[in-house]
Amino acid sequence: MAQVLQVVINGILLGGIYALLGVGMTMMFGIVKLTNLAHGEFVIIGSYASTLIAQAIGVDPILTLVVTVPLMFLIGMGLQSGLINRVMMIGSEPALLVTFGLSIILADALLLLFSADAQRANVPYNISSIKISAGLSISVLDLIVFCIALVTIIILSLFLKKTYLGRSIRATSDDTEAASLMGVNVKRTYAIAMGIAMATAAIAGLCVAMKWVYYPSSGGSYLLTSFGVVVIGGMGSIPGTLVAGLILGLAQVIGGANYGQLIAYVLMVVFLAVRPQGLFSK
Repeated sequence: MAQVLQVVINGILLGGIYALLGVGMTMMFGIVKLTNLAHGEFVIIGSYASTLIAQAIGVDPILTLVVTVPLMFLIGMGLQSGLINRVMMIGSEPALLVTFGLSIILADALLLLFSADAQRANVPYNISSIKISAGLSISVLDLIVFCIALVTIIILSLFLKKTYLGRSIRATSDDTEAASLMGVNVKRTYAIAMGIAMATAAIAGLCVAMKWVYYPSSGGSYLLTSFGVVVIGGMGSIPGTLVAGLILGLAQVIGGANYGQLIAYVLMVVFLAVRPQGLFSK
């Protein structure tokens, strides 16, 4: 029984970071109607930024969010306003190709700057754990990462539901033309959505850097995980990303190192076949 509980706990904690990886992707899917193929690279940029800042000034990597989150938000807004919005006027396919090109450029730039060496943000509580009972414990790092993911998703959900800007973002997601007629600046809303997606990528990058070893080429695997979260949770659903992340986390822990990824991808294919709109999509 203790072993089963341990597997469930590990799966839930892993699911938190998966949900965080998918939040930015589902924002872009649901609001901008854009598949951001550079999302994985943005996550890795967040990982490098947090690691380098923490090493340079000697602080806990979590504190680097004070710098990385607003910085990535501004970069995202500038990227959407200056490049992607212009391309989207032609059509969604050119915008998709632009994000694909960005992913290649960013991956190569990271490789050029940092070489292919493995990186990780070292934290003192990396190997610490909280013992609950005989045979049952919780990793301190995993618990912290899960709390960061949960707080991020809750704040983002409240922002979209309770603030005027959040309601304008939701209105743009529901009906672009109607929102425009009601005075919403659609292009500015798209830029803010991209900024939020980039900010969540910075937070996800921090969690990735603390939990796993990463490389300049690691973005592709996190992009696939984000796709899985969006497919299962539903396009544009923030609560759906949390549920989908937990499902994928449990599936991977149950499958273990050999079959975890396979089970996760099979689940994604099943959802595409049975319920392509996801669990929580409208």
